Amino acid sequence: MNRMFLLVVVFVFILSGCNVQIIDTTWKYDKAYINVGSETIICEVSSWKDFENSDMLQVRCKDGRTFLGHSSVIILVDE
Repeated sequence: MNRMFLLVVVFVFILSGCNVQIIDTTWKYDKAYINVGSETIICEVSSWKDFENSDMLQVRCKDGRTFLGHSSVIILVDE
């Protein structure tokens, strides 16, 4: 039992040295920067959703607009 605990501690320590986030704890974002072609749209985030087994994000802005796009073109910011 002690060996298993030690193995888990060493594994977590190694991962933290690689700057890997094990658990995502950010649930609220204030702004979204959305790249559409050569234009960047900035909006105040009302809600957002990420899809399981996908790199897609859906962002709902406080002004009523909704954007669905790949995570490479949508940046969520917590200020």
